[in-house]
Amino acid sequence: MPHRQDTQKDPHQKSATSNPCASLSVQRAVFELRSGRMVIVGTKTGEQALVLAAENVTEDNLKALISLSESPVHIALTGRRAKALELIDDEQSPAFRVILDADCTVTTIHQYADPLLGAPASAHKVHEVPNRGYEQAAIGLTKIAQLLPTALVSKLNTSTAADAQTLAKEHNLLSVQADDIFQSERCVSQTLRRVSEAPVPLQDAENARVIAYRPVDGGLEHLAIVIGDPQKSDKPALIRIHSQCFTGDLLGSLRCDCGDQLRGAIQAIAKDGGGVLLYLAQEGRGIGLVNKLRAYVLQDQGTDTLEANEKLGFDADERVYLPAAFMLNDLGLKQVRLLTNNPTKVQGLTDANIEVVDRVSHAFPSNQHNETYLNTKKVKAGHLL
Repeated sequence: MPHRQDTQKDPHQKSATSNPCASLSVQRAVFELRSGRMVIVGTKTGEQALVLAAENVTEDNLKALISLSESPVHIALTGRRAKALELIDDEQSPAFRVILDADCTVTTIHQYADPLLGAPASAHKVHEVPNRGYEQAAIGLTKIAQLLPTALVSKLNTSTAADAQTLAKEHNLLSVQADDIFQSERCVSQTLRRVSEAPVPLQDAENARVIAYRPVDGGLEHLAIVIGDPQKSDKPALIRIHSQCFTGDLLGSLRCDCGDQLRGAIQAIAKDGGGVLLYLAQEGRGIGLVNKLRAYVLQDQGTDTLEANEKLGFDADERVYLPAAFMLNDLGLKQVRLLTNNPTKVQGLTDANIEVVDRVSHAFPSNQHNETYLNTKKVKAGHLL
């Protein structure tokens, strides 16, 4: 499976700031981007840039960005997206910039972001960008916002951070640091807290309780479904890491096997005497429900499930397992047996110092709607089906 691009941080790096809640500014910036507003992204070298989410560009906010811009406006996009647009042959870099013409239209900007809108009529020259600079941070911020990972960016020629702060104050713009964006996932995982729990008898596991974990920055909750009392077992707990799937879990979609895996895991854990199902808020392999629906359209046009994510500009799999490891530690489970066919989940827990003493197969029969999907997971993603 392809590695995640470097819009993410090194898991061994220390926090970007001494403040464990630095991700709060990231969440505020996420809200601004999702609302179609600009934010200022600053780097540790002192560079500052205006950023808009490409998919949310309108005539009005484009005009506002241009009016504040001190350098050419350009598109920041991932290597995956640049390759899908045939702007590059190989992904030499995780992020690129495309300088736009002065008369570039909103439609053209949207086409750079969204493969469902077709390619731009005329291709512009693409340039690699510095590693972990403001373009890469802008892309990372759109990913956290679960928007298409393409941004409209303009570097500010401010000489000091104070100048950027003055500009932000004058125009009511939020500022966020690139390092805080890069460190956001780890910061969020380290600040998860139990916020609620209650007994929830389930159809196949009456002795169950649900524990909700929320990060300090107020982001999305992850859930632990605890069946029985796994801490009292004389063997490592049987657990399942399950990524949220609205279509499969709730609607019973036949395009995937998620619903079968969810219910099958609850049955298996209950039959084993107890364990935990970790329900992670990572819809669509971490790209979000809206983008997953976009990926479905691309799949119907002939791409497979991994290629569809990549055409949108994402990695084939954007999930991380730090929240799962945190919850297991909180539950006192350092050794586990993992219900999965995905070796990446085993490695993810191992890297986070959770010992996986056994991988337990968790496969279900295919149907005419998900045969290709399951085969892609087996052949291209290495799932042990």
